[in-house]
Amino acid sequence: MDDKSKETPVLRKTFENELQQLKDEILLLGSMVEQSILESVEALKKRDIPAAERILELDKKVNAKRYAIENQVMIVIATQQPMAHDLRLLASIMEINGELERMGDYAKGIATINIRMGEQALLKPLIDIPRMAQKGVDMLHRALTAFINEDVEAARLIPAEDDEVDALYNQVYRELITLIIQDPTSIERANWLLWAAHNLERVADRVTNICERTIFIATGKIKDIRSSDDEAQKLKNSP
Repeated sequence: MDDKSKETPVLRKTFENELQQLKDEILLLGSMVEQSILESVEALKKRDIPAAERILELDKKVNAKRYAIENQVMIVIATQQPMAHDLRLLASIMEINGELERMGDYAKGIATINIRMGEQALLKPLIDIPRMAQKGVDMLHRALTAFINEDVEAARLIPAEDDEVDALYNQVYRELITLIIQDPTSIERANWLLWAAHNLERVADRVTNICERTIFIATGKIKDIRSSDDEAQKLKNSP
């Protein structure tokens, strides 16, 4: 057996270790983003400005982690020259890495809203917005689990739950519009909450992108997954 044949299993093991490390880093980044989303909404609910400021600091760590993962993916591609499934996996890690960073930006946006509100009280107690956050984070957590396990069936089912987030968003929208009609001077405070709800609605949309990537890894095919309430229908049915 020549030296090349002897090295092949060792090289493959090294490659597999590098892939596993990248998957672990994606899970860590996902955990950071989940924390940011939930804590940003909790801070808004309690009008806790110091907590909101901590979310801004956590976002810096999310950004740094995103670029560290991106750099490692490029190193692995350059040194290992992956093909087929492995290349799809690395490309998907890169894409999901970006999706997670953008979700972190949504949490940062909610924290920024909280800070900009200053001493203003919430227009209404937060009920559906925390539910949106919890549902979005739950979907994200399961989508990342499906990604790590390459669970195509779960990846196909999770996006349908986006309808629940959309329904909560529509409920928030209707309530805020009603309050504005009753008191036009409340429009600014209503707008703050509407933007927070919009950010959470976008989190659920990006979970769908992660699920599409999971299917791509397994099948090699990119296919749009739409919930029963796609973007056109959302516009059509919006109050």
